[in-house]
Amino acid sequence: MKVQDRFLKYVSFTTTSDERSESCPSTEQQFELGKHLANELESIGLSQVKIDEHCYVYGLLPATSGRENDTPIGFISHMDTSPDFSGVNPKPQIIEDYDGCDVLLKGSGTVLKVEDFPTLKWLKGRTLITTDGTTLLGADDKAGIAEIVTAMEELIETDRHAESRGYENLSGHGDIWVCFTPDEEIGRGADKVDLDYFKAKYAYTVDGGYEGEIAYENFNAASAKFTIHGKGVHPGEAKGIMKNASLIAAEIAMALPANETPATTEGREGFYHLTDIHGDVNEATLDYIVRDHDQTRFEERQNYLKEITKKFNEKFGDNTVELELKHSYSNMLQVIEESPEVLDRARTAIESAGITPVSDPVRGGTDGAKLSFMGLPCPNLGTGGYGYHGPFEHVTVEGMETVVKIIKNIAMARG
Repeated sequence: MKVQDRFLKYVSFTTTSDERSESCPSTEQQFELGKHLANELESIGLSQVKIDEHCYVYGLLPATSGRENDTPIGFISHMDTSPDFSGVNPKPQIIEDYDGCDVLLKGSGTVLKVEDFPTLKWLKGRTLITTDGTTLLGADDKAGIAEIVTAMEELIETDRHAESRGYENLSGHGDIWVCFTPDEEIGRGADKVDLDYFKAKYAYTVDGGYEGEIAYENFNAASAKFTIHGKGVHPGEAKGIMKNASLIAAEIAMALPANETPATTEGREGFYHLTDIHGDVNEATLDYIVRDHDQTRFEERQNYLKEITKKFNEKFGDNTVELELKHSYSNMLQVIEESPEVLDRARTAIESAGITPVSDPVRGGTDGAKLSFMGLPCPNLGTGGYGYHGPFEHVTVEGMETVVKIIKNIAMARG
């Protein structure tokens, strides 16, 4: 099956995850795609295929003759789509020989603009896939799944051909593991990966943008929640008594640097991002995510939030403001630097596919970051998709086909 057809099949499954749920997977609908993938892996010829009780799908492409002692490696993608925007019943628009100009998303009337997504100019002449604007597409990360499964199928076909010829002049590969996870979009995708079953020495998540991307540097991340306890009283007799929690929350928000938000930073610059604000006179909450690539600066940011809490309690009274800090994930760079072969293998594979490898710092996190600290070095490969988490998501057939080649090149490399 072609990668385009496989991708369009996968996006027809609704797999939105739910951060409010404490179950795993967070939504039962993810099992529908998981079961389909497990059946498909078996049908194309993978072994040790299983889907566990948490909706993690595994499979193994065994080593070919003479390559049994090669380092076992793996490829990982996630099944869920972002809860930030509807993923129900997407209606893909397929535009052949794309002209490089703005695209009307016919269901919503909105426009995918080159001004907003300059990379569209690079995609001229390709087959572009978007939605009609009423949902996200699901290329994050069903493009990655389609690329991995297609690469495995093509490798199996090559293996069968090689076997019929006695493996003459064909390189083969070592053990190749695959894993498809739920709930990556809500930060839980790596939590229940069974590394005793998934016996790779290192792996690659296939979950990025440009098809020549090899990313191994991500944010250090934490969540921060301010809870402000106020004191309500009739406004007519409030002087000297009322403590307005919402006003205090607004003052805290203004105490953070205005030039250190996602809208004002780039590259390796960190930020404080206010994601939610709720409240009234009696109680208010501020939810932030805190990010920085540099570990020292990351710790300084958290300490700054603690200092704000202390100052506001001194100003408004003890226990007026509570701060809850939770670590989310760490920068995988320190782990990947200890395994340079995982990067060398990917860069060579990308160059062999005729494109230039790019390693920009990730302004976010991946399953690979958590997996790296769990003992599985796991940088991130691009999928050829862009504009994730909203109606402007798009991918090209040619980009996906290139990633299939890259995965195969990585798989067949000796090591």
